[in-house]
Amino acid sequence: MKKPELLMPAGNKEKLEYAIKYGADAVYLGLGDFSLRSMRKGEIITAENLKSSIDLAHELGAKAYMTLNIFAFNSDIKNLEANFEIISDANPDAIIFSDFGIYNVAKKHLKNTEFHVSTQTNILNYETVKFWQDLGATRAILARELSIAEIAEIKSKVPDMELEVFVHGAQCVSFSGRCLLSDYMTKGERKANHGGCAQACRWSYNLIEKTRPDQPFEINEDERGTHILSPKDLNLIEYIPQLIDAGVDSLKVEGRTKSLYYVSAVAKAYREAIDRYCDKGISEFSDLYDELRKVGNRGYTQGFYVGKPNSDGYSYDISKGLAGADFLCEFWDKQENGYLVKVKNKLLLGDEIEIITPSEKFTTKVTSIIDKNGDNIDVANTNDELVLNFSQTPIEYKYAIARTIGIKNER
Repeated sequence: MKKPELLMPAGNKEKLEYAIKYGADAVYLGLGDFSLRSMRKGEIITAENLKSSIDLAHELGAKAYMTLNIFAFNSDIKNLEANFEIISDANPDAIIFSDFGIYNVAKKHLKNTEFHVSTQTNILNYETVKFWQDLGATRAILARELSIAEIAEIKSKVPDMELEVFVHGAQCVSFSGRCLLSDYMTKGERKANHGGCAQACRWSYNLIEKTRPDQPFEINEDERGTHILSPKDLNLIEYIPQLIDAGVDSLKVEGRTKSLYYVSAVAKAYREAIDRYCDKGISEFSDLYDELRKVGNRGYTQGFYVGKPNSDGYSYDISKGLAGADFLCEFWDKQENGYLVKVKNKLLLGDEIEIITPSEKFTTKVTSIIDKNGDNIDVANTNDELVLNFSQTPIEYKYAIARTIGIKNER
Protein backbone atom coordinates (compact mmCIF):
# COMPACT_ATOMS: atom_id res chain seq x y z
CA MET A 1 0.00 0.00 0.00
CA LYS A 2 1.37 3.38 -1.02
CA LYS A 3 1.84 5.69 1.94
CA PRO A 4 0.60 9.25 1.63
CA GLU A 5 2.95 12.07 2.45
CA LEU A 6 2.70 13.63 5.91
CA LEU A 7 3.06 17.38 5.39
CA MET A 8 3.78 19.52 8.44
CA PRO A 9 4.10 23.29 8.99
CA ALA A 10 7.53 24.86 9.45
CA GLY A 11 6.89 28.23 11.09
CA ASN A 12 10.58 28.62 11.85
CA LYS A 13 13.80 26.68 11.38
CA GLU A 14 13.60 24.86 14.72
CA LYS A 15 10.05 23.67 14.06
CA LEU A 16 11.11 22.51 10.61
CA GLU A 17 13.74 20.25 12.13
CA TYR A 18 11.46 18.86 14.86
CA ALA A 19 8.59 18.28 12.41
CA ILE A 20 10.79 16.12 10.22
CA LYS A 21 12.39 14.28 13.13
CA TYR A 22 8.92 13.47 14.51
CA GLY A 23 7.76 11.99 11.21
CA ALA A 24 7.04 14.56 8.49
CA ASP A 25 7.86 13.58 4.92
CA ALA A 26 7.65 17.21 3.84
CA VAL A 27 7.27 20.68 5.34
CA TYR A 28 5.83 23.93 4.05
CA LEU A 29 7.36 27.33 4.80
CA GLY A 30 7.22 30.86 3.53
CA LEU A 31 8.58 34.39 3.58
CA GLY A 32 6.51 36.97 5.42
CA ASP A 33 5.82 39.15 2.36
CA PHE A 34 4.35 36.31 0.31
CA SER A 35 2.80 33.98 2.87
CA LEU A 36 -0.54 33.75 4.67
CA ARG A 37 1.16 33.35 8.04
CA SER A 38 3.62 35.86 9.51
CA MET A 39 5.86 34.42 12.21
CA ARG A 40 7.34 36.52 15.00
CA LYS A 41 9.19 34.03 17.23
CA GLY A 42 12.24 31.80 16.90
CA GLU A 43 14.60 31.69 13.93
CA ILE A 44 11.94 32.72 11.44
CA ILE A 45 12.28 31.95 7.75
CA THR A 46 13.74 34.96 5.96
CA ALA A 47 15.34 35.70 2.61
CA GLU A 48 18.71 35.30 4.35
CA ASN A 49 18.08 31.77 5.67
CA LEU A 50 15.55 30.45 3.16
CA LYS A 51 18.18 28.40 1.33
CA SER A 52 19.73 27.00 4.52
CA SER A 53 16.25 26.07 5.80
CA ILE A 54 15.37 24.18 2.62
CA ASP A 55 18.84 22.61 2.57
CA LEU A 56 18.25 21.41 6.14
CA ALA A 57 14.98 19.76 5.13
CA HIS A 58 16.75 18.00 2.27
CA GLU A 59 19.61 16.89 4.52
CA LEU A 60 17.03 15.35 6.88
CA GLY A 61 15.44 13.46 3.98
CA ALA A 62 12.32 15.57 3.55
CA LYS A 63 10.89 17.87 0.91
CA ALA A 64 10.26 21.57 1.42
CA TYR A 65 7.42 23.47 -0.24
CA MET A 66 7.45 27.25 -0.36
CA THR A 67 4.23 29.21 0.07
CA LEU A 68 3.71 32.11 -2.33
CA ASN A 69 -0.02 32.05 -1.63
CA ILE A 70 -0.98 35.67 -0.99
CA PHE A 71 -3.41 37.41 -3.32
CA ALA A 72 -1.06 39.86 -4.98
CA PHE A 73 -1.31 43.55 -5.74
CA ASN A 74 0.95 45.19 -8.34
CA SER A 75 3.49 46.05 -5.65
CA ASP A 76 3.61 42.40 -4.56
CA ILE A 77 4.38 41.23 -8.09
CA LYS A 78 7.24 43.73 -8.32
CA ASN A 79 8.55 42.61 -4.92
CA LEU A 80 8.31 38.99 -5.98
CA GLU A 81 10.22 39.63 -9.20
CA ALA A 82 12.98 41.25 -7.15
CA ASN A 83 13.23 38.18 -4.90
CA PHE A 84 13.16 35.38 -7.44
CA GLU A 85 16.91 34.97 -7.60
CA ILE A 86 16.84 34.18 -3.86
CA ILE A 87 13.87 31.81 -4.26
CA SER A 88 15.40 30.04 -7.24
CA ASP A 89 18.72 29.61 -5.44
CA ALA A 90 16.93 28.14 -2.41
CA ASN A 91 15.55 25.39 -4.69
CA PRO A 92 12.19 24.54 -3.06
CA ASP A 93 10.63 21.26 -4.16
CA ALA A 94 7.37 23.00 -4.98
CA ILE A 95 5.62 26.36 -4.87
CA ILE A 96 2.19 26.66 -3.23
CA PHE A 97 0.23 29.44 -4.93
CA SER A 98 -3.28 30.83 -5.17
CA ASP A 99 -2.87 33.92 -7.36
CA PHE A 100 -2.83 33.61 -11.17
CA GLY A 101 -0.31 36.43 -11.47
CA ILE A 102 2.11 34.86 -9.04
CA TYR A 103 1.78 31.55 -10.89
CA ASN A 104 2.50 33.28 -14.20
CA VAL A 105 5.60 34.99 -12.82
CA ALA A 106 6.87 31.94 -10.95
CA LYS A 107 6.63 29.68 -13.99
CA LYS A 108 8.99 31.98 -15.90
CA HIS A 109 11.65 31.83 -13.18
CA LEU A 110 11.33 28.28 -11.87
CA LYS A 111 11.50 25.91 -14.82
CA ASN A 112 12.10 22.68 -12.86
CA THR A 113 9.90 23.32 -9.82
CA GLU A 114 6.52 21.72 -9.18
CA PHE A 115 3.46 23.86 -8.55
CA HIS A 116 0.78 23.08 -5.96
CA VAL A 117 -2.53 24.95 -6.17
CA SER A 118 -3.55 26.37 -2.79
CA THR A 119 -6.78 25.49 -1.01
CA GLN A 120 -7.64 29.18 -1.31
CA THR A 121 -8.51 28.67 -4.97
CA ASN A 122 -11.60 26.75 -3.79
CA ILE A 123 -10.99 23.43 -5.55
CA LEU A 124 -14.23 21.49 -5.14
CA ASN A 125 -14.59 19.34 -8.26
CA TYR A 126 -12.68 17.21 -10.73
CA GLU A 127 -13.10 19.66 -13.63
CA THR A 128 -11.24 22.32 -11.63
CA VAL A 129 -8.50 19.81 -10.89
CA LYS A 130 -8.25 19.00 -14.61
CA PHE A 131 -8.10 22.72 -15.39
CA TRP A 132 -5.09 23.23 -13.14
CA GLN A 133 -3.46 20.05 -14.41
CA ASP A 134 -3.74 21.36 -17.97
CA LEU A 135 -2.05 24.59 -16.84
CA GLY A 136 0.93 22.64 -15.50
CA ALA A 137 0.17 22.23 -11.79
CA THR A 138 1.19 18.88 -10.28
CA ARG A 139 -0.91 18.95 -7.11
CA ALA A 140 -4.29 20.32 -6.03
CA ILE A 141 -4.79 21.23 -2.38
CA LEU A 142 -8.50 20.58 -2.00
CA ALA A 143 -10.98 22.82 -0.20
CA ARG A 144 -11.93 21.75 3.32
CA GLU A 145 -15.59 21.80 2.31
CA LEU A 146 -15.41 18.41 0.56
CA SER A 147 -16.47 15.02 1.90
CA ILE A 148 -14.20 11.97 1.73
CA ALA A 149 -16.57 10.46 -0.87
CA GLU A 150 -16.25 13.56 -3.05
CA ILE A 151 -12.46 13.43 -2.72
CA ALA A 152 -12.48 9.79 -3.85
CA GLU A 153 -14.57 10.74 -6.90
CA ILE A 154 -12.12 13.50 -7.83
CA LYS A 155 -9.23 11.04 -7.61
CA SER A 156 -11.05 8.52 -9.79
CA LYS A 157 -11.63 11.20 -12.45
CA VAL A 158 -8.10 12.65 -12.34
CA PRO A 159 -5.91 9.75 -11.09
CA ASP A 160 -2.60 11.20 -12.26
CA MET A 161 -2.97 14.49 -10.34
CA GLU A 162 -1.73 14.61 -6.75
CA LEU A 163 -4.36 15.53 -4.16
CA GLU A 164 -3.58 17.14 -0.81
CA VAL A 165 -6.06 17.60 2.02
CA PHE A 166 -5.96 19.23 5.45
CA VAL A 167 -6.39 16.69 8.23
CA HIS A 168 -5.67 18.67 11.37
CA GLY A 169 -5.62 22.17 12.83
CA ALA A 170 -7.52 25.43 12.96
CA GLN A 171 -10.27 26.10 10.45
CA CYS A 172 -11.38 29.36 8.89
CA VAL A 173 -15.01 30.41 9.22
CA SER A 174 -14.94 31.60 5.62
CA PHE A 175 -15.16 29.39 2.53
CA SER A 176 -11.67 27.95 1.95
CA GLY A 177 -10.13 30.80 3.90
CA ARG A 178 -11.34 33.57 1.60
CA CYS A 179 -12.09 35.93 4.48
CA LEU A 180 -12.52 39.71 4.72
CA LEU A 181 -13.48 39.91 8.40
CA SER A 182 -9.97 40.75 9.56
CA ASP A 183 -9.54 43.48 6.94
CA TYR A 184 -12.87 45.06 7.89
CA MET A 185 -12.52 44.82 11.67
CA THR A 186 -9.00 46.29 11.67
CA LYS A 187 -9.73 48.97 9.05
CA GLY A 188 -7.40 47.34 6.54
CA GLU A 189 -4.42 47.03 8.89
CA ARG A 190 -4.59 43.21 9.19
CA LYS A 191 -5.34 41.73 5.78
CA ALA A 192 -6.36 38.10 6.17
CA ASN A 193 -5.18 37.08 2.71
CA HIS A 194 -1.92 38.93 3.02
CA GLY A 195 -0.44 37.21 6.06
CA GLY A 196 -1.98 39.33 8.80
CA CYS A 197 -5.20 37.62 9.87
CA ALA A 198 -6.40 38.97 13.24
CA GLN A 199 -8.76 35.98 13.62
CA ALA A 200 -11.84 38.14 14.00
CA CYS A 201 -13.91 34.96 13.91
CA ARG A 202 -12.44 34.09 17.33
CA TRP A 203 -13.59 37.32 18.97
CA SER A 204 -16.51 37.48 21.39
CA TYR A 205 -19.61 39.20 20.03
CA ASN A 206 -22.74 40.81 21.47
CA LEU A 207 -26.02 41.71 19.76
CA ILE A 208 -26.77 45.45 19.37
CA GLU A 209 -30.27 46.78 18.61
CA LYS A 210 -30.07 49.83 16.32
CA THR A 211 -32.03 52.23 18.56
CA ARG A 212 -30.20 51.08 21.72
CA PRO A 213 -26.50 51.28 20.77
CA ASP A 214 -25.44 51.50 24.41
CA GLN A 215 -27.29 48.34 25.44
CA PRO A 216 -25.50 45.24 24.16
CA PHE A 217 -27.51 42.03 24.46
CA GLU A 218 -26.01 38.64 25.10
CA ILE A 219 -26.81 36.21 22.30
CA ASN A 220 -26.73 33.35 24.79
CA GLU A 221 -26.31 32.95 28.52
CA ASP A 222 -22.59 33.53 28.70
CA GLU A 223 -21.12 36.48 30.55
CA ARG A 224 -18.24 36.62 28.04
CA GLY A 225 -20.50 37.06 25.02
CA THR A 226 -20.44 34.41 22.33
CA HIS A 227 -18.04 33.00 19.78
CA ILE A 228 -20.63 32.15 17.14
CA LEU A 229 -18.12 32.41 14.28
CA SER A 230 -15.36 30.29 15.84
CA PRO A 231 -15.12 26.79 14.34
CA LYS A 232 -13.60 23.96 16.31
CA ASP A 233 -10.29 22.56 15.10
CA LEU A 234 -10.12 19.83 12.50
CA ASN A 235 -9.05 16.34 13.61
CA LEU A 236 -9.19 13.45 11.12
CA ILE A 237 -6.83 11.03 12.86
CA GLU A 238 -9.55 8.36 13.04
CA TYR A 239 -10.33 8.75 9.32
CA ILE A 240 -6.82 8.29 7.98
CA PRO A 241 -7.68 4.85 6.50
CA GLN A 242 -10.64 6.27 4.58
CA LEU A 243 -8.55 9.16 3.24
CA ILE A 244 -5.78 6.81 2.14
CA ASP A 245 -8.29 4.50 0.47
CA ALA A 246 -9.78 7.55 -1.28
CA GLY A 247 -6.41 8.11 -2.94
CA VAL A 248 -5.18 11.18 -1.06
CA ASP A 249 -1.49 11.75 -1.77
CA SER A 250 -0.64 14.23 0.97
CA LEU A 251 -2.09 14.69 4.48
CA LYS A 252 -1.55 18.25 5.65
CA VAL A 253 -1.48 19.73 9.15
CA GLU A 254 -2.20 23.42 9.75
CA GLY A 255 -0.17 25.37 12.30
CA ARG A 256 2.85 27.47 11.31
CA THR A 257 2.18 29.75 14.29
CA LYS A 258 1.74 26.85 16.73
CA SER A 259 4.31 25.77 19.33
CA LEU A 260 7.25 23.41 18.94
CA TYR A 261 5.40 20.96 21.17
CA TYR A 262 2.30 21.11 18.97
CA VAL A 263 4.25 20.41 15.79
CA SER A 264 6.18 17.53 17.36
CA ALA A 265 3.26 15.79 19.09
CA VAL A 266 0.90 16.12 16.12
CA ALA A 267 3.51 14.84 13.67
CA LYS A 268 4.21 11.88 15.94
CA ALA A 269 0.51 10.94 16.15
CA TYR A 270 -0.20 11.15 12.42
CA ARG A 271 3.05 9.36 11.55
CA GLU A 272 1.96 6.49 13.79
CA ALA A 273 -1.52 6.40 12.24
CA ILE A 274 -0.20 6.28 8.67
CA ASP A 275 2.35 3.58 9.49
CA ARG A 276 -0.12 1.46 11.45
CA TYR A 277 -2.62 1.36 8.61
CA CYS A 278 -0.21 1.05 5.68
CA ASP A 279 2.23 -1.39 7.31
CA LYS A 280 -0.06 -3.46 9.53
CA GLY A 281 -3.61 -2.81 8.37
CA ILE A 282 -4.55 -1.44 11.80
CA SER A 283 -7.32 1.18 11.69
CA GLU A 284 -8.11 1.75 15.37
CA PHE A 285 -6.63 5.04 16.55
CA SER A 286 -8.49 6.00 19.73
CA ASP A 287 -5.18 6.18 21.62
CA LEU A 288 -3.81 8.58 19.02
CA TYR A 289 -6.94 10.72 19.25
CA ASP A 290 -6.20 11.01 22.97
CA GLU A 291 -2.63 12.04 22.13
CA LEU A 292 -4.01 14.89 20.05
CA ARG A 293 -6.22 16.01 22.94
CA LYS A 294 -2.95 16.81 24.73
CA VAL A 295 -2.05 19.60 22.30
CA GLY A 296 -3.73 22.98 21.98
CA ASN A 297 -7.22 22.83 20.46
CA ARG A 298 -10.62 24.53 20.51
CA GLY A 299 -12.37 21.19 20.64
CA TYR A 300 -12.35 18.88 17.65
CA THR A 301 -14.60 18.33 14.65
CA GLN A 302 -14.42 16.45 11.35
CA GLY A 303 -15.77 19.42 9.44
CA PHE A 304 -17.32 18.52 6.08
CA TYR A 305 -15.32 15.33 5.57
CA VAL A 306 -17.84 12.89 7.06
CA GLY A 307 -21.08 14.88 6.82
CA LYS A 308 -22.37 18.43 6.85
CA PRO A 309 -21.23 20.19 10.05
CA ASN A 310 -23.81 21.43 12.52
CA SER A 311 -23.68 23.59 15.64
CA ASP A 312 -21.47 21.00 17.35
CA GLY A 313 -18.68 22.08 15.03
CA TYR A 314 -18.33 25.49 16.68
CA SER A 315 -16.62 26.51 19.90
CA TYR A 316 -19.19 28.79 21.54
CA ASP A 317 -17.50 29.26 24.89
CA ILE A 318 -13.85 29.92 24.11
CA SER A 319 -11.74 31.11 21.19
CA LYS A 320 -8.27 30.23 22.45
CA GLY A 321 -6.96 26.71 22.02
CA LEU A 322 -6.38 24.85 25.29
CA ALA A 323 -3.89 21.99 25.55
CA GLY A 324 -4.76 18.84 27.44
CA ALA A 325 -1.15 18.68 28.67
CA ASP A 326 1.32 21.43 29.57
CA PHE A 327 4.57 21.66 27.62
CA LEU A 328 7.14 21.52 30.45
CA CYS A 329 10.56 21.66 28.85
CA GLU A 330 12.61 21.26 25.72
CA PHE A 331 15.88 19.30 25.93
CA TRP A 332 18.91 21.21 24.71
CA ASP A 333 21.99 19.19 25.65
CA LYS A 334 23.38 16.36 27.76
CA GLN A 335 26.01 17.40 30.31
CA GLU A 336 28.02 15.62 32.98
CA ASN A 337 25.55 16.57 35.69
CA GLY A 338 22.31 16.01 33.74
CA TYR A 339 20.23 17.38 30.87
CA LEU A 340 20.25 21.07 29.99
CA VAL A 341 16.67 22.12 29.29
CA LYS A 342 14.65 25.23 28.51
CA VAL A 343 11.68 25.33 30.89
CA LYS A 344 8.34 26.16 29.24
CA ASN A 345 6.04 25.76 32.26
CA LYS A 346 6.82 25.52 35.96
CA LEU A 347 7.79 22.10 37.32
CA LEU A 348 8.85 20.88 40.76
CA LEU A 349 11.36 18.47 42.18
CA GLY A 350 9.69 15.06 42.42
CA ASP A 351 7.08 15.78 39.75
CA GLU A 352 6.00 12.85 37.63
CA ILE A 353 6.07 13.88 33.98
CA GLU A 354 5.85 12.36 30.51
CA ILE A 355 8.69 12.51 27.99
CA ILE A 356 8.19 12.03 24.27
CA THR A 357 10.82 11.68 21.56
CA PRO A 358 10.48 10.68 17.90
CA SER A 359 10.71 7.01 18.98
CA GLU A 360 9.68 6.97 22.65
CA LYS A 361 6.97 7.92 25.15
CA PHE A 362 7.32 7.15 28.86
CA THR A 363 6.55 8.43 32.35
CA THR A 364 9.40 9.47 34.60
CA LYS A 365 10.15 11.55 37.71
CA VAL A 366 12.22 14.72 38.17
CA THR A 367 15.00 13.64 40.56
CA SER A 368 17.07 16.84 40.66
CA ILE A 369 16.98 20.46 39.49
CA ILE A 370 20.33 22.25 39.24
CA ASP A 371 20.61 25.99 38.60
CA LYS A 372 23.33 27.88 36.74
CA ASN A 373 25.43 28.12 39.90
CA GLY A 374 25.43 24.35 40.31
CA ASP A 375 23.09 24.49 43.30
CA ASN A 376 20.25 22.03 43.81
CA ILE A 377 16.85 23.74 43.92
CA ASP A 378 13.24 22.61 44.23
CA VAL A 379 11.49 24.66 41.53
CA ALA A 380 12.11 25.20 37.82
CA ASN A 381 10.29 28.29 36.62
CA THR A 382 9.08 29.23 33.15
CA ASN A 383 11.90 30.36 30.80
CA ASP A 384 14.63 29.07 33.15
CA GLU A 385 17.59 27.29 31.57
CA LEU A 386 18.50 24.56 34.03
CA VAL A 387 19.95 21.08 34.38
CA LEU A 388 17.45 18.33 35.22
CA ASN A 389 17.82 14.67 36.07
CA PHE A 390 15.15 11.99 35.75
CA SER A 391 14.46 8.48 37.03
CA GLN A 392 14.27 7.33 33.40
CA THR A 393 16.02 9.14 30.58
CA PRO A 394 15.40 9.31 26.81
CA ILE A 395 17.56 7.47 24.33
CA GLU A 396 17.24 10.23 21.74
CA TYR A 397 17.55 13.21 24.07
CA LYS A 398 18.26 15.88 21.44
CA TYR A 399 14.63 16.04 20.31
CA ALA A 400 13.02 15.08 23.62
CA ILE A 401 10.09 17.09 25.00
CA ALA A 402 8.54 16.86 28.46
CA ARG A 403 4.87 17.42 29.31
CA THR A 404 2.40 16.84 32.14
CA ILE A 405 0.74 13.46 32.53
CA GLY A 406 -2.86 12.81 31.51
CA ILE A 407 -5.44 15.08 29.91
CA LYS A 408 -6.81 18.22 31.50
CA ASN A 409 -8.92 21.03 29.99
CA GLU A 410 -11.54 18.58 28.75
CA ARG A 411 -13.35 20.06 25.72
